[in-house]
Amino acid sequence: MEEDPGFELLKKIITENTGFNCEYYKEAHFRRRINVRVRATNSESYGAYLKILKKDPREYGYLVETLTVNVSEFFRNPETFRIIEKEIIPSIVKHRSESLIQSIRIWSAGCAAGEEAYSLAILLHRVLKKDFNKYRIRIIGTDIDAQSLEKARKGIYSENSLKNVDAGTKNQYFLKQGEVYQVIDQLRNITHFKHHDLISGPTINHFDIIICRNAMIYFKKEIQEQLQFNFYQALEKGGFFVIGKAETLLGTAPDLFKPYNTRERLYIKEISRDIYGRNQKSHEFK
Repeated sequence: MEEDPGFELLKKIITENTGFNCEYYKEAHFRRRINVRVRATNSESYGAYLKILKKDPREYGYLVETLTVNVSEFFRNPETFRIIEKEIIPSIVKHRSESLIQSIRIWSAGCAAGEEAYSLAILLHRVLKKDFNKYRIRIIGTDIDAQSLEKARKGIYSENSLKNVDAGTKNQYFLKQGEVYQVIDQLRNITHFKHHDLISGPTINHFDIIICRNAMIYFKKEIQEQLQFNFYQALEKGGFFVIGKAETLLGTAPDLFKPYNTRERLYIKEISRDIYGRNQKSHEFK
């Protein structure tokens, strides 16, 4: 399949029919993911797989689900979340309590089924305690996978997703329903999930924390650079940026973000000047 001339045509057809832009992704990663469906359908070539796509449009749904990497769990990399709870959120709360606008905005970019976004909601409630309702809190989770977003909105998870959650947290923030757990309404009310393409979607702004972990690594280097600059622009001054353990700052990003905890890939936006400005359409999710 590696030398199959149908590969380029397949990428073109996928982009035209799903909006998933194959050219943004590293080719080795893209081939690995697409080969999962080629094998699953017993196709002998990319050309043969193309025929299946034309014959059964439902295959596009399975394909997009395979192409979008959706591995997540509550409090994945617990040490990262410990620092967010003990240091970052208190810093933001202190800053906001001294300002006219007592609001907190967090973006979970590439949110998969919502575990990361709800983990952040739990931490905010733990830190704010009785002051939780005094703040206008909005956590936005975005992804391009419709099935993952639907699961996130329901907020229902298996025991395996909660393996990093202690019993006390489960009892306080989840309702047990048979073998599954549902996030309580108080947290679901502040957590909103939207379809959004990180690369071609409208820019969104005014965030105190942006977390984008283990999503950029699959993109080509120049795309990663553009995304990191976009995240810089989307943060408020003094806002925090969190990336995956295997990811690094590229291009202009090392000049834009000051390291806060490099081992956990936590950075802070300190620079107030808005360099390399882009004339992009700005959009704020409501």
